[in-house]
Amino acid sequence: MMDSDLIREIKDGNAEAYGILMRRYERKILSFIYHMLKSAGLETMAEDLCNETFYKAYRSLHSFREVEASFSTWLYTIARNTVLSELRKHRTMKLSLEQSAQASQTAKDVLPEQAVIRGEQVLKVREAINSLPDKQRSALILREYDEMDYQEIANILGQTVSSVKSLLFRARASVKLQLEPYYLESSFKG
Repeated sequence: MMDSDLIREIKDGNAEAYGILMRRYERKILSFIYHMLKSAGLETMAEDLCNETFYKAYRSLHSFREVEASFSTWLYTIARNTVLSELRKHRTMKLSLEQSAQASQTAKDVLPEQAVIRGEQVLKVREAINSLPDKQRSALILREYDEMDYQEIANILGQTVSSVKSLLFRARASVKLQLEPYYLESSFKG
């Protein structure tokens, strides 16, 4: 059954059809939200924000118009806005060293020095991604983690394809620029 058929059924009062729609998109939306939150060290909130996204979508389904966007684009937009709202609430919080140590659990066969270096690398990349402007961060996460094509990203962000390419170029350049001093410094230590 296509999304449009399910939406028609939901609007006609069949609430079970929304469960089908949720199952269809739950993993993708959860993954997107997780990666958006991970850069801020808030990935433990992913499930709650995923549920909130689906709740908001259900409440607003009557206003959804398929002519303007596909359901998946509309749903990703709701998820993105929900995450950005939450990130604004937590903007002042920084990832503490304790949290980064918990986040980078190491395998038993990894040397302690390697584990520390890996934890530092993860922290530096998270900080670099987290420092990006919202649209650049969203575009980068949708492209690199969710592996979406430029057109899908453009639809979600309300941008043109060329704007998305520009956002991605600037995001990657910014992350690279932020990480260069760290990697140059660590290469001289070895």
